[in-house]
Amino acid sequence: MKNILISITAALVSVAGAQTISIKGSDTLGAKLVPQLAEAFKASGKSGINFEIAAEGSSTAFPALANGTAQIGMSSRKIKEDEATSARSKGMALQEIAVCHDMLAVIVNKNNPLSKVTKDQIAKIFTGQSSDWSEVGGTPGKISVYTRNTSSGTYKDWQSLAMGGRDYPSSSQKLAGNEQIVKEVSANKNGIGYVGLAYAKATGIKALPIDGIAPIAKNAKTYVYARECYLYTLEKPNAETQAFLEFIKSPAGQEIIRKVGFVANGDL
Repeated sequence: MKNILISITAALVSVAGAQTISIKGSDTLGAKLVPQLAEAFKASGKSGINFEIAAEGSSTAFPALANGTAQIGMSSRKIKEDEATSARSKGMALQEIAVCHDMLAVIVNKNNPLSKVTKDQIAKIFTGQSSDWSEVGGTPGKISVYTRNTSSGTYKDWQSLAMGGRDYPSSSQKLAGNEQIVKEVSANKNGIGYVGLAYAKATGIKALPIDGIAPIAKNAKTYVYARECYLYTLEKPNAETQAFLEFIKSPAGQEIIRKVGFVANGDL
């Protein structure tokens, strides 16, 4: 009976004659990349499939997979053991697909005179040890730190990659997504934040080289804040979900990954 129930909850929903694949999780993947992959997949001849995409943070992917409200989970980090355990307790075995590589770019306002920073300076800024731009070689002014919110996989990744696992300062401002961080930094001459590579060329901001290495695709192997991004699904997904995953791995899907601003797996 358990297997039957799982099959039913994991099945595609039929809405007005069209089938729907529900995808939930990471804003990094879900705000730009996955919607464009979905549109290209439909244009390739799968017009009978609709997509519901909710990009509310990596931590929302795994409960949705476990309760059957999503067929695919998006995550900018690996699944945690407690999340995997929760899925197994419901009789669900999940598969992990490393979909692309990303680079977390440190962004400041375009009018900020600072042209580069070191990894040590970034750690001090995001842990609150340095609170004025003059402390890191910039023009005097109180630093405004913008971060992702706690449901974001990027929030935890940044803590690990850039902060040695230490806490963010209480003065940091937590925002829901990459676009919100770009918006705030572009409007605040003293702002600083981190965003995925696909958002690093937005208007009003600039991305700073870290220890002399710029956050651009060709530096993915040497840039200090590089990471993999993942899709999760049932170990044996339904045919439509599997077809979409195969499309993502195809040359057409990989080209979309590049165009959106991520690093395709084959480029490393």
